[in-house]
Amino acid sequence: MDNGTTLTRFILEQERQHPEATGEFTALINDIGIAAKLVAREVSKAGLVDILGLTGRKNVHGEHVQKLDEFANEVFIKSLEYTGHLAAIASEEMEDFCPVPEFFPRGKYILLMDPLDGSSNIDVNISIGTIFCIFKRRSEGNVASLGDFLQPGSAIVCAGYVIYGSSTMLVYSTGHGVHGFTLDPSIGEFLLSHESIRMPERGKIYSINEGNYTIWEDWTKEYIDDIKMKKEKSLRYVGTLVADIHRTLLKGGIFLYPGDKKNPSGKLRLLYECFPMAYLIEQAGGYAYDGQQRILDKTPVELHERSPLIIGSKQDVEEVLKFIKGGN
Repeated sequence: MDNGTTLTRFILEQERQHPEATGEFTALINDIGIAAKLVAREVSKAGLVDILGLTGRKNVHGEHVQKLDEFANEVFIKSLEYTGHLAAIASEEMEDFCPVPEFFPRGKYILLMDPLDGSSNIDVNISIGTIFCIFKRRSEGNVASLGDFLQPGSAIVCAGYVIYGSSTMLVYSTGHGVHGFTLDPSIGEFLLSHESIRMPERGKIYSINEGNYTIWEDWTKEYIDDIKMKKEKSLRYVGTLVADIHRTLLKGGIFLYPGDKKNPSGKLRLLYECFPMAYLIEQAGGYAYDGQQRILDKTPVELHERSPLIIGSKQDVEEVLKFIKGGN
């Protein structure tokens, strides 16, 4: 399909390839695009309005909540809860999931999201983003249950992210490749810019927070020391997961946020961060593991579960797994 095709047209063309489609899913992706435009508008003028800084409270993870965090969370919920496509929403910013209010029609999908990833970078004008994934509801009855969210990663029906940077991009997959759309502010539309993204099998970039070196497990130190000795890769680390994964998706390489002596279970959230990114990277030909098993084979046991993440080009991830097993 030609570059410049709108998100709406692209999704409709994809829908027509599946005669059994009802159009609900198409509308839901479009609604996510609209919410992303609203957030992008505020991000673009964040230094001009009173939307920077802390709110004075902490979220469920004990992290200080930025004003823009709170704004993005509210925008996505308010933009999606009334549409009739969702049964419930869970957000990294909320302790519990949020059923769609009873005065709105309830649909068959479940949405999980990190409404504003990289919020610690907001005040210094570094790229931030929104991450999301969608499941089909499994429970019956009028109200969604916790079990609808605690599904294995293999049950994901759609995942994506929006990156708010020098341009705003929406990248998503429904299991038929990964496609990227760039927001043209002059017409207010997401236009196809990256169709059927495929990762190289090996990349020249590695991405990890080396500030944690002293608390890394031995295999992590050995792998990074080996990279530096061979001088085959360059370090790039933004500190916003969306930005680091976006670069890895387009250019290849490896991103690591492993467990360490302080956080053996990892720091990233399985449902809101690891699942969506693993789904996208695998759709583009890459791999995603927690060090022991494939990320998408995991089944969460709680809403805010954490996980290590080793993700990127196929050969790079395989190389890391050899270090973990002691076969370097």
